[in-house]
Amino acid sequence: MGTYIVAGIILAVVILIIVKLVKDKKQGKTSCGCGCSNCPGSSICHKAK
Repeated sequence: MGTYIVAGIILAVVILIIVKLVKDKKQGKTSCGCGCSNCPGSSICHKAK
């Protein structure tokens, strides 16, 4: 029974993290939390619209 409770808690945390990432992506926020001006991968994250 304890295994199911722990698995449920972990699943809930993972779902909350995914929801937060999707919400931030829709708002145009970056997932790394730093500025994109000096980031070598900025062209991949923020493609021209």
